Amino acid sequence: MKIQRTDSSGRDFRDLVQLLDADLAVRNGEDQAFYSQFNDIDLIKNCIVAYVDETPAACGAFKKFEDDTVEIKRMYTHPDFRKRGLATAIVKELEQWAKELNYKKAVLETSLEQNEALSVYEKSGYIRIPNYGQYNGIEKSVCYEKTL
Repeated sequence: MKIQRTDSSGRDFRDLVQLLDADLAVRNGEDQAFYSQFNDIDLIKNCIVAYVDETPAACGAFKKFEDDTVEIKRMYTHPDFRKRGLATAIVKELEQWAKELNYKKAVLETSLEQNEALSVYEKSGYIRIPNYGQYNGIEKSVCYEKTL
């Protein structure tokens, strides 16, 4: 596995995000329109793509949330590459990058129905917190944070 830092203009990142959006449309159904409004990637500067044998296999990103906090976004692993630890590696690399930029904390939102995501975040040391911002009151949303 090779991990590459990029930004949201990277073709491999964009292709994986298209697959993510298609997957979320199936999982979330009509609720996806609500979530999509918060997932524009055009302005994300900090993106990562993991490659397996030169094939783009997984991605993730973060953006500034508050002065000392980033929000983890757009996490996805292609189905052909799941259960290989790629998501955990992406999370670790995003955290390292955020620390290099002097961020102190990371937050994120995922869905109660995404068991694999919940497992990755909890194994990575994220603690469940009350839903923040636009996710406040959204029953399907689960929010986490971690001190970096």
